[in-house]
Formats: sequence, C-alpha cells, structure tokens
Amino acid sequence: MTVSVLVPSSLAREAEDQREATRKIGYVARAATVFRVDRLSVYPDPDGERKYDDGFVETVLRYAATPPELRKEVWDTRDELAYAGVLPPLRSLSQTGSGSDDSGSLRQGIVTKAASDGRVRVNCGLQHPISLAVPDGLELAEGERVTIDVSSREPVRAKIVGRPSGYTVDAPDLDSAVSRSDAGLTIAASRHGEVLGTDRIDELAAQSADADGHSYTVAFGAPERGLPAIIGNSPEEIREEGFEETGGFDLWLNTVPNQGSQVVRTEEAVIGTLACLNLMD
Repeated sequence: MTVSVLVPSSLAREAEDQREATRKIGYVARAATVFRVDRLSVYPDPDGERKYDDGFVETVLRYAATPPELRKEVWDTRDELAYAGVLPPLRSLSQTGSGSDDSGSLRQGIVTKAASDGRVRVNCGLQHPISLAVPDGLELAEGERVTIDVSSREPVRAKIVGRPSGYTVDAPDLDSAVSRSDAGLTIAASRHGEVLGTDRIDELAAQSADADGHSYTVAFGAPERGLPAIIGNSPEEIREEGFEETGGFDLWLNTVPNQGSQVVRTEEAVIGTLACLNLMD
C-alpha cells in the first residue's frame, strides 16, 4: 500500500513573508506524518508561483523530514531555511534516537553518496559518514533516509536494515505523478468535485483495493488557484458527467463539503482530506 500526496510548487503563494510560508509547509509535513503518507510530491505550477519558487516547497519538506540531530550537518545554512525554527516537530514514530552512544542501537541516516558497487555512504550522526552495503532488493539514492543498526562504535560495525517509515519527497510533473505504477486510486481534491459523504468511504476503499492494493494518490491545488485552474479546465467542465475519466484522475471529490469559510487553505484541505481517507479499511 502506498499513500501519495501531491501539492503544487505554488503552495505558499499567498504567504505574507517567508516565516509564514515555512509555517504553512510545516503543517503539510505534519499532516503527512500523522496520517502515514509515504510520498509527498511537489508538482510544478510556475504560473501560480510568486515569491517562493526554485524548489522552496520541496526543500522545506525535505528538511522537515530530516532527523533533527542530522539537520545541521546535512543542510548547513540555506536561505530557504532561514525560518526553519517555526516548523512544528513531526515526532515521527520512525525517528529513532540517533543521538545514542550505545552499541546495538537503531538510528536514522541520510545517504550522501550512492556508488555502483552495491554500497552507499551514509551520514548517521557518527564522527564521519560510513560506507555500507545495500541490502538485497533495496534501491537507494542520494538524499534518502535509511535505518541503521549500529552493533559497535569502536571499530564501527553497522548495517542498513531498511527504510524508516515517514514520507519521502520528490518533484515530478503532475501527469507523471498520477500515472505512476503505484499511484493506485487517483483523487483530485476540489470544491467542484463530487461531495465525499460517509456512504462513499467503503466504495473508495473497494476502488483503491482494485486499483493497487489499497494504494491511493490525492492531489491538491494552491491557495486561490485550485486544480481546475492549474490543469487548464473550468469548474463547469469538472462538474460535467464523465469528466473524471478524462481529466487524468479517477475521481474529483469535494472533501470539505459545507465549508463555512470562503476559502479552505491548502494545508487545511490536506488535513481534512487525509482524515476522511484514513477511515478507509
């Protein structure tokens, strides 16, 4: 089962300053952690970007997913992270304490270099990055997080035991993200879609099971710029019968019906939508 969330590069377009932009992105990271999202994809929306482009959203999401004890060494100082201190702590269940000095402890690491000989260099909070063999069946790329079992510190003996839970971040275009082999049931979250009621939850669960073992992908638009505008369709077209089969998604759903505010912010829509979809068996 793979749960993917797609957000646009224009996610923070209406933020008044970088502090507020960082905070908004942090709420998305927090929601992804709470609801066990496997992958956060930042798709390009250059027409909607304002001050925060050039990978700003992707960088902040990656930073938020980095174990706190590795952030300084992995990221050093970057302009995009000037207000990283306002990010809410994720407190992910997978963030095992890599500050421990004891042998036999599990810790998280970051792949700093992937070689062609079946080994990778990993920064896991020891004095220097270490070279480790990649377990059979596991493919790792630079920047990915891994779980390390350290059996001895002097001399260093350690092995990769897998990937930690928690979200990964990538930046595909929207069409590629929706058509991935593990995308499962693809959902466009929009106020112009079909209202998601309690009677639809079981139906969605059955559809996601048929699609790819309960996997699903849900896409969100940007503030004051929903998915219809981003993909170049009008709200009227979205409402037309059968449009969901030609718009690149399996379903268009209004996951926040009867909203009491004129605008539902993207980070709010992410939380509300994932809370509903989390009820699928």
